[in-house]
Amino acid sequence: MDRDTQPSIDFEDFSFDAFDEARDPRAETTGFDRVVEAAISRRGLLGVLAFGSGAAAMGAGVTTLGSLLSSTSAQAAASRFAFTAVPIATDATVHVPEGYSWKALARWGDPLFSNAVAFDHATGGDAATADRVFGENTDGMEFFVVGERQVIAVNHEYVNPKLNLPNNDGGKVASAEDVAKLQKLQGVTVMEVAEGDDGWKIVVDSPLNRRITHLTEMRLSGPAAGHDLLKTKADPTGTASLGTFNNCGAGKTPWGTYLTCEENFNGYFGSTDAAFALPQDYKRYGIAAESVYGYEKFDPRFDVSKNLNEPHRAGYVVEIDPSDPASTPVKRTALGRFKHENAEVVVTREGRVVVYLGDDERGEFLYRFVSAGLYAPGADTSKLLDEGTLHVARFNEDGTGQWLALTPETTGMPAPEIAIFTRMAASKVGATTMDRPEWVAVNPVSVEAYCALTNNKNRGVKPNAGGDETPVGGPNPRENNRYGQIVRWYPENENHADDAFTWDLFVMAGNPTVHSDAYAGSANINEGNLFNSPDGMAFDTTGLLWIQTDGEDDNEGDFAGNGNNQMLAGDPVTGRIERFLTGPFGSEITGLCWSADLRTMFVGIQHPRSPFPDGEGTLGRSTLIAIKRDDNTPVG
Repeated sequence: MDRDTQPSIDFEDFSFDAFDEARDPRAETTGFDRVVEAAISRRGLLGVLAFGSGAAAMGAGVTTLGSLLSSTSAQAAASRFAFTAVPIATDATVHVPEGYSWKALARWGDPLFSNAVAFDHATGGDAATADRVFGENTDGMEFFVVGERQVIAVNHEYVNPKLNLPNNDGGKVASAEDVAKLQKLQGVTVMEVAEGDDGWKIVVDSPLNRRITHLTEMRLSGPAAGHDLLKTKADPTGTASLGTFNNCGAGKTPWGTYLTCEENFNGYFGSTDAAFALPQDYKRYGIAAESVYGYEKFDPRFDVSKNLNEPHRAGYVVEIDPSDPASTPVKRTALGRFKHENAEVVVTREGRVVVYLGDDERGEFLYRFVSAGLYAPGADTSKLLDEGTLHVARFNEDGTGQWLALTPETTGMPAPEIAIFTRMAASKVGATTMDRPEWVAVNPVSVEAYCALTNNKNRGVKPNAGGDETPVGGPNPRENNRYGQIVRWYPENENHADDAFTWDLFVMAGNPTVHSDAYAGSANINEGNLFNSPDGMAFDTTGLLWIQTDGEDDNEGDFAGNGNNQMLAGDPVTGRIERFLTGPFGSEITGLCWSADLRTMFVGIQHPRSPFPDGEGTLGRSTLIAIKRDDNTPVG
């Protein structure tokens, strides 16, 4: 059914992924699937799956899953884990290993300033001071030291209107005031925190505390800034926008700024004119005539029939200076416009700044930005994320790959349009379509990077929204992939700026208690560490990979034995994976950072469908928790 003629749908209970699926079901099989399928056909069952250090994997080639499934060497290897794995849980709280403890640090509605109204479960919080409290649905986060102060910057991805507007019919917005409340609850919190005898707390009224919302002034920079496609009546220069949207994953620069990533921005825009013809470029980005929250009914900025270019001003990585609450956040258009998951930053030996970026939608792509200039501590960094080359990944069937430059020469598009219509540019160069690329993580002790490919439930023959064909290619034992996997690549010459790489799969999630075929997963999946839909990822300083999930938690059928969403630790050397944390029922585990002394781990608990953390009779509140070892030694 055409997106412009679909009947009205009640989106209040939809996730943004479900919103997109309802509007435009995505390709069921992608280019990445075809690469895996071809490798399976050539080498045997899931023959591309390999474990080991970067050097070992590159030298040894590939290892069949069949041999890995029968091998116990990885599981028998000496453990690097400083904890005893926890079992699954299905209850309404957080569980961590014996010898560890957790406490809530910040909950949706907790005041950042003394003049904010304390949270009221009956009203879903005060509307007037919604931008002076800790926001909704915590997501990506980073920890900073600013002089003598300790600061956490954390995203607030979206809202739950039935909780935020509990006295409205079905949580539907009924006024401009309702819209403003939702707009204020999303975006970013920058807050000073301090540890005392009773644990970590928000430093209320700290001069560094700040909320950045859908109403905050932003500056557009890079190749698209000032282009006609970014100009509006309110901003005829095309360089100043309002708000940052659907802030998902995050990143941190070596010069001490925070990168917040705009993901499902398309769901905020709609049209009050039923006869308005949506531009063709809207289709590729999922912008439809009806939004998720109904902003367009009360705020004309989100009504595309009145502000055609406004959606072109969203979908970027935004740089924020946590040390200066008066600074203007900057939308870095050189990093491309798409559904950004996170922004993983690494500096090469030469000094190039490399940023890895995933586009979280079925059939879309994995990107890399390489700066033109070199980073040097103390030098000017203002142009490092504005001037450089954006690339997109192609994965070859033989375990090699290339980063394809997106330039006017390779795409036939002007540089500003590459930045605005990045998905179209990537299609033009023949990049590999991927299964919802989520967070990217770079190993600090080995030259390798990882990307969580969370799942793909719709495997088939339909092309993506841009028409990139994704036919089934060869035998595919993982059809209807509901579990997900993590892909790993090794840059050529141990240089993240090199255009060549080799790749394998670190893990293929599955359930060996239900399946005996490829759905059982890879050799490092067993009854004691079952999980599905890997999403958030981060490395600690020792080189352990922490994996967070956002998947099915009904604990039935294909997901029997998975329990609630969770956080696990993986050893890149052995492939061993152990469960560290389980969240309350209905929550996603997302966002992770450490205190400067590494004695505290901060983790986000998003959208609990449980009375967490305040107990029975209360609303579930997205919460940032602090985890410590009882002996106060480093965590992990």
